Amino acid sequence: MKIDVCICTFRRSFVTETLQSVERAQTPPGVEVRVIVIDNDETPSAENLVSAAAATMSRPVHYIHAPAANISIARNAGLDAANGDWIAFLDDDELADPEWLVALVARQNETGADAVFGHSRANYGSDAPAWIVEGDFHSQFAAPRGGVVQTGHTCNALLRWGDTPWRGERFELERGRAGGEDTEFFFRLHRIGARYAIADDSIVREDVPPARLQLSWLLRRRYRIGQSYAVSATMLTERLGLFSFAAVKASYCLFRAGLAVPNPEKRAFWLLRGTMHAGVCAGCLKLRQAVLYGATT
Repeated sequence: MKIDVCICTFRRSFVTETLQSVERAQTPPGVEVRVIVIDNDETPSAENLVSAAAATMSRPVHYIHAPAANISIARNAGLDAANGDWIAFLDDDELADPEWLVALVARQNETGADAVFGHSRANYGSDAPAWIVEGDFHSQFAAPRGGVVQTGHTCNALLRWGDTPWRGERFELERGRAGGEDTEFFFRLHRIGARYAIADDSIVREDVPPARLQLSWLLRRRYRIGQSYAVSATMLTERLGLFSFAAVKASYCLFRAGLAVPNPEKRAFWLLRGTMHAGVCAGCLKLRQAVLYGATT
């Protein structure tokens, strides 16, 4: 079993820490691991960093320069370069736990799934507001919908890539600067026939930078998440139904947010949830998504 670990990077020196965490991670029995780092900056700004880190690693590391500040271009370059049976995805600001890959492979062996998603846990510094820590609003947890896992994320995932019907599929370029390209990608593969599972024991960790410790940042992110989720409805009738359901949910959540004004954590919970459903409505209407990718924050 060969696994290519794809890590896209954009002006983050932390990628060297990510690579070292991959180096420290346990290797499942019978598995061969190669790392592919795709640099999405206009200039190959990460090349020297990656080369220096690779020199200290036992795992082979392949560097690719795929410029344009469009994450889909970087992700697709990784898919083009992958020749393993499986692809694992990590972000360039994450640290993989030692059991990260072992847990993904074990869950795949247990379920026979075509993709397995783990969780990303946020590390909050002393400067994080109490309501963000209590609500844990920055962690990303894979979750089923209606008992079925229909999509996932690239912050912690393992995808079957050998002889599959989706070998020619790629991330949408038009979503590469707004985000949600992974949500759409995995929704599309699910419609083709891919089946998914969740590995609760597969954990990666991410420090939350100060620029993200704002309600405004979280609101923008949840709104975009909602817009991305709307791709689950492909037919007009499906979009109309999803829009109506999401509009009711958004109204209810905003009402609950108003009732929770004295409690900052609960108020933020309902406000963020309502904003996500408002984003679903916007996605159903195919409103233009804001450009969010292209900055280090």
